[in-house]
Amino acid sequence: MAKVLGLGGIFFKAKNPEKLAKWYQKWLSMDEAFPYCLSFKTETVPKNGCHVWGPFKQETEYFLPSQKEFMFNLMVDNLPAMLEQLKPSGCEIMPETENGDYGHFGWFIDPEGNKVELWQPPEKAPPEG
Repeated sequence: MAKVLGLGGIFFKAKNPEKLAKWYQKWLSMDEAFPYCLSFKTETVPKNGCHVWGPFKQETEYFLPSQKEFMFNLMVDNLPAMLEQLKPSGCEIMPETENGDYGHFGWFIDPEGNKVELWQPPEKAPPEG
C-alpha cells in the first residue's frame, strides 16, 4: 500500500502573497523555493521532530484570536530566540508560551491575521500513548 511520507507544503490564499512571503523570509529565515513559496529541508528536522497533520473540531478555540479556519505550525530550533527575533517585525506575539512533554510552544499572528504556532521539539521523545 502506498503511504504519505511527510508534509509536502501548506498552500493558502493571501491578500499580498509576495509581501507575505518576503516577511516570512526576513523574520523567520525561511529559504525561497520558487516565487512566493518558501521552503525548509527535511534533513533539518531534529530527532524528536515530526510533520503533523491534525484536524481539529469545528468549534475549537485553539486558533483564536485568528478568525481563520486553519493555523500554521512551524518547527523551530530555539523558541525563545525566535520569539525575540520576531519582536521588531510588527507581528502580534501572544504573551503565553507552553512547555511540556511534546516540546515548547509559542504563537504569533502574522501580518495577514494568520495564527502561527512555533514548536521547538523536545530533546527526549514524548511518552507514548
